[in-house]
This record gives sequence, structure tokens and C-alpha cells, in this order.
Amino acid sequence: MGENRLIQGRYRLLEPVGRGGMGEVWRARDESLGRQVAVKCLRPPAPEHDASFTRVLRERFRREARVAAALSHRGVTVVHDFGEDDGDLYLVMELLDGRDLSRLLEDNKGHPLPVEEVLAVAEQVAAALAHTHRQGVVHRDLKPANIVRLTDGTVKICDFGIARLGQDIGFTARLTGTGAAMGTPHYMSPEQIGGAEVDQRSDLYSLGCVLYEIATGAPPFDLDDAWGILIGHRDTPPRPPRGHRPELPACLERIILDLLAKRPEERPRDAAELAHRLASLRTTPGHPRTVVAERPRTGGAAVRDRRAPSWTRDLATGRKAVGAVPGPVPPDPGAALTVAWTARRDATGAEAVAVPARPAPDHMTALAARHHEGLAVARSGRWAEAREIHLAVAAERAALLGPGHPDTLSSRYEAAFALSRTGRPADALRAYADVADARERVLGADHPGTLAARQETAYVLGQLGRHFEAHQGYTAVLAARTRVMGRDHPDTLRCRHNLAVTLGRLGRPEEAYRTALDVAAARARVLGADHPDTLVSRFEVAHALGQSGRWEEALGTYREVAAARARTLGPDHPDTLAARHENCICLGRLGRGADALLLYRALVADRTRVQGPAHPETLRARHGLGVNLGRLGRWEEALAEARDVCARRAGALGPDHPDTLVSRREVAVALGWLGRWTDALTEYRGVAAAREGVLGPAHPDTLAGRHDEAHCLQQLGHDTEAAELYRRVATLSRRQASGGP
Repeated sequence: MGENRLIQGRYRLLEPVGRGGMGEVWRARDESLGRQVAVKCLRPPAPEHDASFTRVLRERFRREARVAAALSHRGVTVVHDFGEDDGDLYLVMELLDGRDLSRLLEDNKGHPLPVEEVLAVAEQVAAALAHTHRQGVVHRDLKPANIVRLTDGTVKICDFGIARLGQDIGFTARLTGTGAAMGTPHYMSPEQIGGAEVDQRSDLYSLGCVLYEIATGAPPFDLDDAWGILIGHRDTPPRPPRGHRPELPACLERIILDLLAKRPEERPRDAAELAHRLASLRTTPGHPRTVVAERPRTGGAAVRDRRAPSWTRDLATGRKAVGAVPGPVPPDPGAALTVAWTARRDATGAEAVAVPARPAPDHMTALAARHHEGLAVARSGRWAEAREIHLAVAAERAALLGPGHPDTLSSRYEAAFALSRTGRPADALRAYADVADARERVLGADHPGTLAARQETAYVLGQLGRHFEAHQGYTAVLAARTRVMGRDHPDTLRCRHNLAVTLGRLGRPEEAYRTALDVAAARARVLGADHPDTLVSRFEVAHALGQSGRWEEALGTYREVAAARARTLGPDHPDTLAARHENCICLGRLGRGADALLLYRALVADRTRVQGPAHPETLRARHGLGVNLGRLGRWEEALAEARDVCARRAGALGPDHPDTLVSRREVAVALGWLGRWTDALTEYRGVAAAREGVLGPAHPDTLAGRHDEAHCLQQLGHDTEAAELYRRVATLSRRQASGGP
């Protein structure tokens, strides 16, 4: 870009006024309207960046235009136009006559702003965030450089380059692992650092960092080491602001510390509540004193011992308000186009979906809070309860916003997700198909939300044993994701990962191994060798090796994954424990029963301590322990373990849940080995009947149950009945293999 360049025959570039992570900002003249504007031009990436980086950068720039243009509030920068000129993307905005907070602090030689100015900034940013959050937009990179105070005192938020629409958050991140963090380290929330799903409360944490800095002159964790900063945000309580500046009002300090709570649920509920609290400070005489007890702090050495995930290794510290010139901004690996909801029109031009009148903001805020409550309940494993919450929210959202509104569909999606986790895959399949069709009508076939629902549909087909159809579903979604997002986009890689899993289920372990290996290499290149998604794919590589009978190689890979997860996620993280579980399975397959038994007992103890005795994964570890006792010929102990696990699973998950039925089958196996074939037959028949009722008569698990039943009949001397059952199983197996009815 150069001075005096005319863009699209309309915008004359006059002089550069700033540079950001994605582009240059110019003062320009709109030749058509005769007014001064700001034009942000996408800066060409450095030659060393590959095509995928360039594509992500361009999509991120487009998203900033679309997100910002959909917002209308005095506290948000106005976007006038967007387009492409000679291959270069540009964004036309209002020209702001003022300085960002970073420059204000520089002008003040690093000294904090007066308290009244801090309060004025806080109130106006809170009001602007309340508006953007009501529109479903999360900024995700709030920092002093993105907040501008005009000469008349108005404060505006700008740069929505990595913002994400609320209804798009979390659609696909949960399938195989967490997403990558993106933001500026000095102002990132703990959930961003952990690569977890973020919502509006992440912006509140970032605002807390900004207020801390303009109130004290330094960010909460004022270090030059990116890892130290990230670990500080994640693990270390910040020093109370009045430790830097004693004259600060205690009630302002309390608000800042509340915003900096590590757990999102401990922060203010939303920006509207924050704005109300800030406004009350101006009407509260004398600022009543609040004693804030300083929590124990972690020393610097201890902080560095608890290292941040290694995918943060190349993350620059970013620019704090007063500091060195910022380095290059890394690509946003989680970038994806998002769109605001608008009614689509049919062939006649009539709206296919009616847009209801805007409901009361307080009601919508309450529904959003209940939606997040449902997500929290689901994370604790209470899937049935989570489904009821999401169904209730979906019904209210449908009445207020319409059945096709993205928020309504988001709640229906979560209800379907809960169904798939409660042993009701057939019901979940119908629910996902409905959501996918509705999203396609409202958002389009290639929208990330539509593709997420299609991908979950494929997942449930796999649960139902319909792996060929699942394979077709994943293949179609993969083609769309590759076309829209690129081959190495994280969401594309998740779909490729799921395809590898399905290939294994289809009995094609070599293809599964090659695909998983390819995805693991791509994820290591894009996200880092120790990123959780990379380790998930390496985990699948090990699984495919086991399917191929290469148990020694599988054991070695599982051990490497377990060590990497312990190093980056911690020894008690569920993913670390899962890799340890697979080590136990491999040892059992290799005939090393005594070694496996020792590891199983340690795993059961750790899962019980970390997750509780009734947690599904604790019970899964105990199930494996029982199986290994059987391999060692200790059948009485195996039977006792299987019965206890079966009873606990029935109480927690239901009598017909697949995990409960697996334990019930293990009870039957132990009874058979103990020669109690009549009792074993009762258990085998119960398992087969329950599976048939839930999964259908031709599901592979149902057929395996009937095969077990036939074997038991044979042991009891009922040869004719056993032969007839064997024939029926064989017929159904052939039909299933051929795809027939």
C-alpha cells in the first residue's frame, strides 16, 4: 500500500496512522462523500508464511468486517465498507480522533490514569461489551491497544479480528479435544490459555487486566517471559491493585479482582451486571471500605516449574500498554468465518424464517445463563439433567426468537449431544438430523454450525454400528471443510481424525493408521507436537496399531502420549489417565497380566481420588481390572468386581446403558468360567435383549450378545436351540455386511 493510492476508485489513502497484527491503518478521504475515514488494509504476509497461513489471515480479516459491521453502538467503531481491490482486502471505518489506552499510558510515562478516568473507561467499555455480547459476539482480544478514548471522552472498542459469534463457540471443539488459544498473553483469560471454550466472561477477564493496568501502571503479571505470563493468569492470584496504588478505592479494587477470577463462574455474570456495579460507585458516598485479604502467592520459580502447554512455546509475550515494540502476531489456528443470523429468503423473495420482535435483554441474558448452566452440568457427566435444561431453554428461545434462530438451534444441538451420551443414539440421530437441516436452511450448507451438526450425525451413526454411513457422512463434511477452511484448519483436521476412527471401525486398520498418522503430523505442524489435539491423533495411531496386532508398537506410542499429557496437562488430567488406561490394555494383550494388574490398581486408585468412585471412567478402569483378574484365572475375584461395577453403572447410567451391559456380560463370562452356565445364560439373554431394544437386532453388539447366548446354550447341551440361534446370527451378520434391511 502507498500514499495517494485510490482504492475501488473511491478511497484515497493519505497517510498511515497505525499498524496492527493483520494490517495497516490509513487516514483516507472518501472521494464520493467528501469525508475523512480510516482504511484498514490487510498487510501481505511475510514470504516465509505458507498458503494456509495466508488463507487463515484473509478469512480472519473478512470476519472482522462482518462482525464489526453487524454491531451498532456508540462504544464500538463504525464500519462503513469492506471489499477487495487488486487482490488486497480493505475495511473502511470511521476515523477516530483520539488515542488508544496504550498510547495514553505511554503519554503518561507509564503512570496510571486518574481514578475518575479509570471509572469512565470501565463504564463505557462495560456498556459496549454488554451490547456486543447481546449480539452473541465475543471479542477475544480485548487490550489497551484495542480501546480508544476520543477527544470528547467517548471510549470505543475496535479490532474484532479474532472475535467469534457466540452461537459458533464450541460447536466442534468438543469432538476430539480442545481448541488452540488465541489472544495477547498479558490480557488472556485462563480458559483461553487452556485452549478451552470461551464465552463472554473471557472478555470480562481481559477487561479486568486492562483496568488493572490503567489503574496501577502495570498489567497483572508484568513479566517478559510469555510462559510466565500465561502460568500467572492460569495459576497465580494477582497482587491486589492497592498493593501498587494504595489510594485506589477498595470497591474498585474488588471489582477488578472479581473480573480476574480464575473460574469464569466466579466473575460478574455479564457485562450488564458489571456496568451496574460501576455506575453504583459514582453514587456511593465515600466509597465504603472493603478489606481484601491477599491470597497466598506463588513464587517465580514455582511458576516456571508448572509449565504452560508446549503449544505456547512460540507465542510472543505481545505488547503490554507500556513496553517494547510488538513482535509478529502468530496465525490464528482457530479462525473460521462466522456470520450473524439473518432470515433467508425463498425463491419468491419472501422470508423463509420470520424474525420475531426483539425480546427483553434481561430475559435473553437469563436464557444464556441457563444455557451455560446446561453446559456445566454436562461437563460434570450429568447428561440427562443437561438435556432437560437445554430442551427447556430451546423451547423458550423458539417462542422468543423463532425455531430457526441460531440460539434456538444451539440449545437443540446441545440437547442432542446429551442424548448421544446417555445411551440413546437412535434418538440423538433424529435430533442431530433435524438441527443440521434447520441450520442448513438458516445459515447455509457450509456454515461451521451446519457442518458440526452433520459431523455429530456421523458420530452417532458410528455409535449405532452404521459405520459405512458414518464414513460417508465424515467424507462429505471433510470435503466441505477442506473447501471452505483449508486442509490444515483445526476443524478440518478434527473431521479427518474422526474419519480415521471410522476406518478402524470398518475393519480397515492400515488405512486408519495411515490417516491418523497423517493427521497427527499435520496437527503437530499447525498446533505443536504437544497440543492436546495432536496427542489425541497420536492416541488414535496407537489404537490403530493395536487393531493391527502390533501391540508392542501400540504400547510404546501410548506410553509416549501418556508422558506428554502428564507433562503438558498434568498427571491427573482425564486425558493423561486415559492414556495410562490404554497402557494397561496393551500389557494385558501382550500377556503381561501381572504388570497390567499393578498398573490397573494404581489407575483405579488415581481415578477414584481425582474423579470419584462412581465416575464412569473410574468404573471403566475397575472393569478392566476385573477382566485382567479373569485373564490371570482369578475368576471369583473377577466375578465380584464385575458385579459391583455393573451395579454402580446401572445406578449411575441406567440398566440399558452400553457400559452397564458390558459389565453385565463380564458377569456372565465369569459365571461361565466358574461352570455356572444356567446363571450365565440368564445374564447373556438379558444383555442381548437389552441391546436389541436399544440398538436394534442387527447391531454388531446385539449379534455378539446373541452369539454368547448360543455358546451358553451349547454348553448346557441345548444343541438344536444353539444351532438355530447361530444360523439367525449368521444371517443377520451377512445382511449387515451387505447393507441390506
